[in-house]
Amino acid sequence: MSQALLKTIDWTKTPLLPVIAQEARNGDVLMLAYMNEEALMLTLSTGFAHYYSRSRQSLWKKGESSGHVQHVQEAYLDCDSDTLLLKVEQEGVACHTGRSSCFFNRLDKDEAPKEEAKAIQGYSISDTIYHIVQERKHADPKTSYVASLLQKGDNSILKKVVEEAGEFCFAIKDGESKEIIYEAADLMFHTLVALGAKDIHPSLISKELERRLGLSGIEEKNSRNEH
Repeated sequence: MSQALLKTIDWTKTPLLPVIAQEARNGDVLMLAYMNEEALMLTLSTGFAHYYSRSRQSLWKKGESSGHVQHVQEAYLDCDSDTLLLKVEQEGVACHTGRSSCFFNRLDKDEAPKEEAKAIQGYSISDTIYHIVQERKHADPKTSYVASLLQKGDNSILKKVVEEAGEFCFAIKDGESKEIIYEAADLMFHTLVALGAKDIHPSLISKELERRLGLSGIEEKNSRNEH
C-alpha cells in the first residue's frame, strides 16, 4: 500500500469516505458505501472489502453473513483524497435486494428494473425488514401497506404499535402460545416499521441490550441519568 497517499487523507475533516465499488471484470458499477480509517486499513491488509455502516454505526465486512464477498483487485484515491474507488471481483451479488448492482432504478426514463429482487440467505429478518421499510418510503401507498403507513406519518405508525402492544398483552394474559407468537410478531413488525421510519437500524437496539447485560436495573437507570 502507498503510505504517501494514505497520509494525504484527512480523517479529521472527512471521517467517512464515500467508496465506489466497480466490478473489475466488466466495469459495472456495483454500489456506493463508506469507509472509516479502520475499514480502509482492513480492506488493504486483507484484500476483502470492509465498510462502515452509517445505519448500524459499525464496521462490516461485505458479504460476511451472505457469502457475497468482494475481492479487492485495485484501490484508487481520487484527486482530492476524499473519495475511493475499488475494483473488485464480486462473489454473488452486491445489492441487498439480490440484484447484481445497487443501481437499478433508472431516472432518465420510466423503465422497470432489468433484474427482479431476490431474497439473500444470511440476512437477519430484522435487517431485511429494515431495508424493505427504506424502499417502501418511495413506493406507491396504494400497493404497499408499509408505504401507506409511512405516508400517513408518525401518528398512524404509533397507533398501530400501541394497538399491537395491547393485543400482545391480551394474548399473554390468555396464555395461548400460538396467539402470543402471532401477536408478538405483529408488534415486532410494526416496531421495526417505526424504527425504519426514523432510520434507526434494529442492530442498534441489539447493541443497547448488549450494553445492559451484566448491569443491574439500578445501575442501568443510574447510567441513563448520567447522560
